[in-house]
Amino acid sequence: MSNLFTKHPKSAGETYIQHFFKALGFSVLLLSLGFKALVHAILPFIYESAISSRIKKLNEELQQRKK
Repeated sequence: MSNLFTKHPKSAGETYIQHFFKALGFSVLLLSLGFKALVHAILPFIYESAISSRIKKLNEELQQRKK
């Protein structure tokens, strides 16, 4: 049973707890970006480039984790 919880984190070079907090951080970030995108949809002059630039940075972070 523990293999279900540790196999993927181990493949990412993390413990279960480390992976939990990293994934939680990504979740909070994505929720915040989703909210900003909603605001931008209604008021297009707000968050004009903040969302796309943060997504690009997030992609770079995720690509570094693969190495």
